[in-house]
Amino acid sequence: MSTSSAETLTERPDFCQGIQHYGKAWADFDKSAAAAVIAEGQSAIAGVDATAVYQTLLGADALRYITLQVCGSKGSGHPGGFASSAEAHASLMMLGHTNIVTEVGHHAPGFYSSMFLDSSLEAMGIYTMDDMMQRFREKHGLLGHLSGAIPGLLSPAGPLGQGQHFAMAGAYLHRDKLFPVTIGDGGMGEPYVLNAMMHFNTAYPEVTNFLPVLIWNGYSQEHHSMVSLHNNEQMIDYWKGHKFEEVILIDARDFDDKDQQGAYVDSTVFSMENRLAFTRAVLEGMDKAAQSAMSGKLTAFIIKQLKGAGVHTVGARSHNLYPTDTLDQPHIIEGLQRRALPEAAWKIVRDNFMRAGGGPAGKTVVTESELDITPMPELNMQEFAIGEKAVPSTAMGALVAQLGQADKRFVVANADGNEASAMKNINEALKIRHPTTDPLYNQGPEGQVYEPLNEDACAGFAAGLALFGSRALWLSYESFAINGWPIVQTVTQAMAELRRKTPSIVTMFTAGALEQGRNGWTHQRPEIENYFAAMMRNGNVYPLFPCDANAMQAAYEYATSSFNKGMVIIASKSPLPVYMSISDARNALEEGAATIYESASGDKGTVVFAVTGDMVFLPVFAARDRLEAGGYKVRIVAILNPRRLYRPTDIAWDTVSQPDNKFMPDDDFNALFDGDVLLAVSGGPSAPLEPALLRTRAPRRDTICWKRGETTASPAEIMDFNGISPELMVERVETLMK
Repeated sequence: MSTSSAETLTERPDFCQGIQHYGKAWADFDKSAAAAVIAEGQSAIAGVDATAVYQTLLGADALRYITLQVCGSKGSGHPGGFASSAEAHASLMMLGHTNIVTEVGHHAPGFYSSMFLDSSLEAMGIYTMDDMMQRFREKHGLLGHLSGAIPGLLSPAGPLGQGQHFAMAGAYLHRDKLFPVTIGDGGMGEPYVLNAMMHFNTAYPEVTNFLPVLIWNGYSQEHHSMVSLHNNEQMIDYWKGHKFEEVILIDARDFDDKDQQGAYVDSTVFSMENRLAFTRAVLEGMDKAAQSAMSGKLTAFIIKQLKGAGVHTVGARSHNLYPTDTLDQPHIIEGLQRRALPEAAWKIVRDNFMRAGGGPAGKTVVTESELDITPMPELNMQEFAIGEKAVPSTAMGALVAQLGQADKRFVVANADGNEASAMKNINEALKIRHPTTDPLYNQGPEGQVYEPLNEDACAGFAAGLALFGSRALWLSYESFAINGWPIVQTVTQAMAELRRKTPSIVTMFTAGALEQGRNGWTHQRPEIENYFAAMMRNGNVYPLFPCDANAMQAAYEYATSSFNKGMVIIASKSPLPVYMSISDARNALEEGAATIYESASGDKGTVVFAVTGDMVFLPVFAARDRLEAGGYKVRIVAILNPRRLYRPTDIAWDTVSQPDNKFMPDDDFNALFDGDVLLAVSGGPSAPLEPALLRTRAPRRDTICWKRGETTASPAEIMDFNGISPELMVERVETLMK
C-alpha cells in the first residue's frame, strides 16, 4: 500500500477499508479541501468557484479509482468507457443532478462506484471497499451490467440504445427534475438513439428536462468508434440536425499541455493547473446545459476525452478487464497508484456525494418510491352475445379510451397506427399527439396517443413509463413488434427484481399472420410468439391469447390491473365469433384455459383441441363437425393464459418481485386435456402450447401450427398453405387413432 507520510490512519473513513493505495495530498489541498463544498443541508454547490472545481476533480478521480479497483478485484468488468466520463459524472453530482441514467451498460462499475461513494449501497449491505469487491459481479450483488434493483440506480442498461427512453420517461413524469443520460459514442447510433429523442421532442416539445451527455472518447469495444472521424463541428451539426438547439462540447484537447497525439487526449496527464481548467470547463458547461434543458430548450452536452483516461490503459484496450487483469498485476497497480487519493480526500468526496441531490441517491432519486397514480377505473365492458361476431381489437380499444380519460398521464404508443388495427376509437377519445391540430385525423398537441413511425421509440417510451411507475400501452402489428421488443424484455427483467411495485408493461399485437394474406410474408411474422413463450419461464411474463372480443376485454383488464409483469396480448382486428362470456373469460384467464365446446358423446374416442388464438378456431370448429360426424367426441379448449398451465417448477416465479404462484392443479388440468388424442393448434408458432403438451396424459398428441408466410387472397388460404385446415386436422386424428 502506498500512502503519504503526511496522512495518518486516523483520518481514514471506515468505508475506505479495502482501498489498497493512497496518494499524497494535491497542491493546495489544505486550502481547497478543508471541508466539503456542498455544506450540510445543501444539495448542490452554490456556484462554480475554485473550491468547487477542485473538489469536482477529486470526485472524478475517486470514481476512476474505485471503478478500476473493483474491476481488478474480479479480473472482470469495464472500466475504460466510464473513465472518460468521470469529470462529467462528477459535475452532475456536484450540481445536484443525481437522477442519472445511462445508455451504456458497460459503465456499470462507474455507476456502482458513484452509489458506493454516496453511501447508497449500504442499503444492500455494502459498507466498505472490501464489501464492494466481494459483492461485485456476484449473485445477489452488483450485477455485471446495470440494474434498477441497485439502490440509487434508476434503470437497467445492457443492450445499447435504450437509456434515452428512461430519461425521457422520467422527464415526462417529473417536469421539475433533470434526467441526464450518458450515451457512448460507440453505441450512439444503435439503434435509434437520436431519432427517438427527435420524435419525442416533436410530440412533447415542452418536455426538455432530459439531458443527453455524449461520452465521445473515440472508441467502441474493440476498435475506433464509427464517429471517431467526425470533427467537433460535424458532431455538433449531427446533434443539431436532430433538433437539439443547444449543444455544448468540451474537448480535452483544448487543455492539453503534454503534446498528446491524435484527436482524443487523456486529461489526467495534464498539469494540475490544466486538469483544473478542464474540470472547470466541464463543470461550467454542464451547469449551462442543465439550466438550458430545464428552461425549455432541447440540449445536449458532449465531453470529448480519450477512452480509458486515468485508468490502467487507454483506447479500446481499456474497455474491459480479463481474468489476468487482477489487483496484483503491475499495470493495474500502476493505474491505481496514478489515481490514488490522500485519505482525507475520501471524506470530502463522500460528504459531497452524500449531500448531492438532497441525500444519497438510494433515498432520493425518483425511482426509490412508488409514483402516485390515478386509481384504476372500473372499466365499462360490452358483453357480446355468444355466437355473434365482434372485432377483438375494437372491443379493447373502448377500454383503452376509458383508462386514458381517467388517467391523463396514460400514454398509448403505436408506430403502425391505431386506425389500421381497428382501434380508431382510441384516437377519437384520446387523440394522436402532434403539434398540428387536424380533426380529420384525430390529432392535436395535447393527445395521449404517441405515434412516431419507430417501434423502438414507441416501445421504449411505454416501457420506460411503466418502469418509472406510470401506466402505458404499446400497440403494434405483430410482424413488426420485434423492432421494439428488446427494451420490453429489458424492462420486464428489471421489473422482476425491483424493490418496489410498478404497473406492468402492457402490450397488444394485432394484424397477425392469418389476417395479412395479401400483404405477404413481410407482414406474416408470428414467430415472435415463441420469444414470448420462452420468456414465460422467467417468472413474470404472460402471453395472453383471448379467443374472442369478450375475452379480449377481460385480458386487457387482467393485464392492466397487474404489477411488475410483462403482459403480451395477441389478438385479431377482424370480426370473429364470440365463444365465451366476459365472466367465463375472466375465470379462464385466472385459471389458464377453459372448455368452449364439448360434444355430448362419441363412440370412437375423445379428441381434444388445445388452442391458442382467435381466428384459428374457425378451422378447428369446422374439423369438429367432421369428427363428430365420424363418431368422435370433441372437446375444444381455449388456452388464454398458458403461463398458468405450467408446473410451478417450470417457472422462476419465486425469484421475482410481486410473485405469482398460481398454476392449474393436476385434476383441473386433466379435466380439460385428458382424451385419446390431443391436437395442440395455433395460428402462430407452437411454443405457447408447450405447457399443454408437457402435462397432458393423452396417449396420442400432435401439433398443428404456423410454418411460413405467403401472399394469399384470404385467411383460409394462408391457413391452408400452412396446413392449418380442417381436412388436415381430421386426417391427423384418424392417423393417430389407427
